Amino acid sequence: MPIPEPAIIRPTELKRIADDKEEAAIREALEHKAKRDQEHKDLYKQFTERHLTPDADKRFSEDVRQAAERGEREIQILRFPSAWCSDRGRAINNLEPDWPLTLTGYAKECYDAFDKWLRPMGYKMRAEILDFPGGVPGDVGLFIGW
Repeated sequence: MPIPEPAIIRPTELKRIADDKEEAAIREALEHKAKRDQEHKDLYKQFTERHLTPDADKRFSEDVRQAAERGEREIQILRFPSAWCSDRGRAINNLEPDWPLTLTGYAKECYDAFDKWLRPMGYKMRAEILDFPGGVPGDVGLFIGW
């Protein structure tokens, strides 16, 4: 009587299983990256197309009043990625006096409104890099002080 062939999985089948798993992981990572990239593009589009609302003055007044009642001297009015500055946040990070020229989109509109309406009233604006992921400038914060 012949000895039956053992029912052991062959190395070629193991290689195929491992290759399929690796390809699935790569496909998933690429899909995840494409989704993140699209979300980032959508957020940037919103940032460039966003405008101050007609009630911005009333909301601003209420926000600064509440902050002053808490004993604060400034509020953060905006946070956005430094990549959305024309120099990726370099001027803000280096405290250069012409940092406002690097603002784009909604941040520029906020600065222009500050310059036109709030600066003459005695308000001050400053910008700050809020974090440094991987050692590079991350988000920018715009602050209004009094």
